[in-house]
Amino acid sequence: MLDPRDIYDVDTDVAERVAQAARHGAGPVLLHAVRGFVDAGQAGQVAVDHLVGDGATQRLVTFDVDQLVDYRSRRPVMTFDSGWTHYDAPELVVDLLEDAHGVPYLLLHGVEPDVQWERWVAAVRQVVERFDVPLVVGLHGIPMGVPHTRPVSVTAHATRAELVADHTSLFGTVQVPGSAAALLELRLGESGHDAMGFAVHVPHYLAQSPYPAAGLEGLRHVERATGLDLRLAALEPAATEVMQEVERQVEGSTEVAAVVHALEEQYDAYTRSVGRTSLLAQAADLPTAEEIGAELERFLAEQTDQDGDGGPTG
Repeated sequence: MLDPRDIYDVDTDVAERVAQAARHGAGPVLLHAVRGFVDAGQAGQVAVDHLVGDGATQRLVTFDVDQLVDYRSRRPVMTFDSGWTHYDAPELVVDLLEDAHGVPYLLLHGVEPDVQWERWVAAVRQVVERFDVPLVVGLHGIPMGVPHTRPVSVTAHATRAELVADHTSLFGTVQVPGSAAALLELRLGESGHDAMGFAVHVPHYLAQSPYPAAGLEGLRHVERATGLDLRLAALEPAATEVMQEVERQVEGSTEVAAVVHALEEQYDAYTRSVGRTSLLAQAADLPTAEEIGAELERFLAEQTDQDGDGGPTG
């Protein structure tokens, strides 16, 4: 492996502030949500936008994305206006933030590395060890067969069972496509560091749009795991507004309402059961994800046609 130290820079002034805070107590926890893997409802991105937009951030670590990003598979956006006027350069960074009580914490965010995962994980481990990070916590959304009318749930995972002792998993043994964030948690655990994550369950018919309720619920679990106060009341209006819009669109289609009702029955049957291993364990005649998606696409297209503006209404 190439030297991990050659793919990131640390701001020495910000590093000294982190070190000073650590000398007066424990090191800062590290939260992470990187873009590129599954993030249904943009749960992780909603969380990041809330955290970085809630107060002053200080850039602690900047990764060299030229060594980590495949630009041809994930082309950055450029703006043309009688010439090239802007390049939306990808970033992968660690910022220093403070919670509502002035407690410092770190936030790793930006694009997921396309290449050199092991080297990048080793680099993050160096940051964890340099700043005495006691806990690393990840957050993202996953699409699930759950209705939006029921409480948002999560799947918690960790490097030690004790870290998620109060969470019940809905999954047994499964194999899924890997991610840099999942590899980070695995490798940190192998090297003796505490790491955990929360996968927020997002209704799969809402997975492609921002769903603030998912980011809000994920951050609630982060608060309980870390003791941080992340000012979550500021996210509640957006979550309420989106939920009201979803309800309006569901009420406008009997077909979609029937789909949601079927998912409600499945969800309620599961919660009444003991020993179920999956929210899909109820043997009901339910529509597939493709059927749900096709129905919602048709419904939204009809709404667009009625508005006559050629753009989405939701």
